[in-house]
Formats: sequence, structure tokens, C-alpha cells
Amino acid sequence: MEQVKQVTSAIMTPETLLKHWQGHRGLTRRVIETFPENDLFTFSIGGMRPFATQAMEIITLTGAGVKGLATGDWGNGQPAYITGEGMPETKEQLLKNWDEATEMLETYWEQISAADYGDKVKIFGQWDGTILSAIQYFMDNEIHHRAQGYVYLRALNIEPPAFWDRPM
Repeated sequence: MEQVKQVTSAIMTPETLLKHWQGHRGLTRRVIETFPENDLFTFSIGGMRPFATQAMEIITLTGAGVKGLATGDWGNGQPAYITGEGMPETKEQLLKNWDEATEMLETYWEQISAADYGDKVKIFGQWDGTILSAIQYFMDNEIHHRAQGYVYLRALNIEPPAFWDRPM
């Protein structure tokens, strides 16, 4: 664990890592805003889920995920995007959920120590990893789904936000 702490500190502080993640979150929020409301909830290509459903996955992994990492409380072990619970019906509600998850990220982030990044966790009671690998997975998952949103927007002939425009 000490080695993980030293390497992580040498690469990026927890504050820098959070700022990096928040840059991604700001960009993904702009992708949500760019979608026409109906297409956000219904448009699909090749059997992929509509972007609103993908965004709810990101929301759940961010909010409930960081809370789980900080407190060990993973809820009922089934993220909402898996059970289908809590799916918003409007873009406004989806963005409200997004902002609430961002607040959870900011609140619970402070409770996660870099010294604990190497600690083993069972994410949502199902997936083994470490605190750091979970954080990385949550970010990677967001980037992956945001890219799907870009494909959808281009298929709808809508210019997505510039992917490099992530103020940090």
C-alpha cells in the first residue's frame, strides 16, 4: 500500500485527480445538454442503449460509487442503472441527477485518503478491486459512454462539444 501511495503522489495528488475527473464530468454534462430531449431517451444505434440510460450508469457509478469507496455503504448492491430504478423522464431531471452525483463526488472525495488507494474493495458488493482501480474504472466508464454519445450526436447530424475542451 505504501508503494501505491508514493507512486500516486508522484503522479497526481488526490486534488489533481479530482480536478481531472471534474473536467471529464463537465464535458459529459455538455454532451447531455447537446442532445435533443427525445433523442436523449430513445435514439440508439446497433443495439446500444439510449444515451440517457448510459448517463444514468455514469451518475450511479460516480455518486453511489464514490460514496461506497468513502463509507463502505454500497446500497443494496445493485446500481440503479442495472435495476432500472430512478430513470428520469426529462433532460432537466437527468441533469439534476448529474449535478447531485457531482455534489456527492465532491462531498465523499474528501473522505477518501490517498493512503488507502491500495485497499481492496468489493465495488457494489460484486466486483473486486482497489480504491484506486475503482476510481479509474468510474472515469474510464464515463469516457467510454461519452464516446458513444458522440457517435449518436454525429449520427443525428449534431456537432458534439470539442472533446479536448475540459477545463481543469
